[in-house]
Amino acid sequence: QVQLVESGGGLVQTGGSLRLSCAASGFTFRSYVMGWFRQAPGKEREFVAAISKSGGSRAYEDSVQGRFTISRDNAQNTVYLQMNSLKPEDTAVYYCAARPLFDSDYVRPSEYDYWGQGTQVTVSS
Repeated sequence: QVQLVESGGGLVQTGGSLRLSCAASGFTFRSYVMGWFRQAPGKEREFVAAISKSGGSRAYEDSVQGRFTISRDNAQNTVYLQMNSLKPEDTAVYYCAARPLFDSDYVRPSEYDYWGQGTQVTVSS
């Protein structure tokens, strides 16, 4: 069955870094656009970053542009999110997700077919 398993979350101080990983199985990974989303307590799930099937195109939410980098390894069926210069407002549960198209809908959680269970990222001030 389809599985997306996130790892790499944790507690970090302001200005620190974390690298999230998402291991995929049960579907043809290279045929799917991959995205990262996050959800803070009491808030809606929001788009963070997306990467095209080949990795040649990437998109970021404005607040993480220049600090976060999304990448993928199609041989390892894994997508990554490198997070640098972390801020307290980055605190959230981070989810990876998969969808077949890289179009303007990549920012919408409802447009993704598969989701992981999430990993907690906490940035202390």
